[in-house]
Amino acid sequence: MSSIVVSDLDYSPPGAEPLFFDVSFGVAPGEHAAIVGPNGVGKSTVLRILTGEIEADGGEFAIGGSWLRMTQDVGMGNPGDSLRQMLLTVAPPQLRAAGEALLRAEAALADGSDDGMGYAEALTEWGDLGGYELEVAWAGAAERSLKTPVEDFNTRLVGQLSGGERKRLVLDLLLNSAADVLFLDEPDNYLDIPTKVWLEDQIAACQKTILMVSHDRVLLERVATKLVVLEGSGCWVHGGSYTTFPEAREHRQQLLGDALQRWNDEERRLFRHMKIMKQRAAVNFKNATKANAAETRWEKFVKAGPPPPPVPDQHIKVSLRGADSARRVLNLVDVAIDDLFFAFSDEVHFGERLGLIGPNGTGKTHLLRALAGDGQPHDGTIGLGPRTSVGTFTQINDRPDFMGHEIVDIVKERTGEEEKAMKALGRYRLSAHARQKFETLSGGQKARLEILCLELEGHNVLLLDEPTDNLDIESSEALEQALEGFVGTVVAVSHDRTFLGGLDRFLMINDDGAVWELPDYDHAMAALADPDAIDRIKLAKPLTTL
Repeated sequence: MSSIVVSDLDYSPPGAEPLFFDVSFGVAPGEHAAIVGPNGVGKSTVLRILTGEIEADGGEFAIGGSWLRMTQDVGMGNPGDSLRQMLLTVAPPQLRAAGEALLRAEAALADGSDDGMGYAEALTEWGDLGGYELEVAWAGAAERSLKTPVEDFNTRLVGQLSGGERKRLVLDLLLNSAADVLFLDEPDNYLDIPTKVWLEDQIAACQKTILMVSHDRVLLERVATKLVVLEGSGCWVHGGSYTTFPEAREHRQQLLGDALQRWNDEERRLFRHMKIMKQRAAVNFKNATKANAAETRWEKFVKAGPPPPPVPDQHIKVSLRGADSARRVLNLVDVAIDDLFFAFSDEVHFGERLGLIGPNGTGKTHLLRALAGDGQPHDGTIGLGPRTSVGTFTQINDRPDFMGHEIVDIVKERTGEEEKAMKALGRYRLSAHARQKFETLSGGQKARLEILCLELEGHNVLLLDEPTDNLDIESSEALEQALEGFVGTVVAVSHDRTFLGGLDRFLMINDDGAVWELPDYDHAMAALADPDAIDRIKLAKPLTTL
């Protein structure tokens, strides 16, 4: 049976406090479950444990049938790798090992260090394990997923495909594979909206058992039949879609009762965990250290006593102030960039929320960089209105000026005082990482820090490139709420449909280089659903002359 059963899973990173323990859940055959929770709570770690990449400190799990896994950074390594090398990373373990051995044998044959015998053996092993059938599957996935045909997977390079194309190729391969169970970590990252819709349709029609991690709220609403919620150091299960999750979580919080009841529940959980660890230590002395640690944790908890009266859940608090500027904030006259899109003209006015949309690779980020004045070559003129102060958010959080600095010092530069810096970090749930250097933060932590810096700098024009890409759901909602009250202008590139729903109007750059204006979210989604029919959308306005 293609099920997943997890019981009492616990894990502590080397030299660190426990990330989670007492994590138990099940995924029935054919269910599509999603692990949700704040950044850093251990969602990806659970997938890594279940697929054997790392070992849990305790607990058990069972996976029924064959499985395949996709990591969130698949294809994001060396752009000089071949597509064959990339696709081998998502092959079944035995085939992956045989494929990598064949690559080494081919290299040895080419440089003369192999007389052909090693290559013949590797080729035989590859064929016996089903390598040729896998190559046929690669060809089929490439034909369905890529705009240009792949003649040879050995010579076609990863860097010749966009991030979205790499992700779609891998997803198509996995969803059409013979595997019984799929583990998908952030499958929607780097996908444009039409490809996200394709992914949702594919998952909804898929009969495989799927366990995924995603922060895309629309995707979760459409395809998740069960949610595994990691909170604190444990988990609970919501047996429904994300549509009903907020109400279910609020109801659960109410059922937990007052602070004393919650304290009692936690004390019992810690006590049971300590007893389990002592039982394991009695069977295997290697578990003695973990049993002692569990006992110490329980004793410290009991010694501290019950908590004070209940307080609201901790939330990210984003406060984007902004300021007034002239009515015309940006003036674009005959702007074009290389062969990405044709020249177009437009004006952006104070207070607007403008979305830049369109398929991947059409030049949206290039345009945003040109608006920011960061040296992006372009034709035409881009003028800034009086009293404008521009702040930018980069999609990959590429901030060379932050590298090597502790985040408290980065924030202190903007607050002037360390005490104020620590309070600001606390509002963004970053105070525990105050002494970490920027480059050691997770993607979500870097994104929150960059938004905090925008807040403290007080700009009245924000240029945001995929601002919710690495944020957990709570942080995304906090940013969206802050933008509602922001006194200023926002221009954003995003494939997050929930985020786009809060914007006013849209510029769409099509694959053919045409630029269109769309007056609202509904028209924008209609255009993205069928870009070739955009000229038939009643209120779509062409800004270029082809």
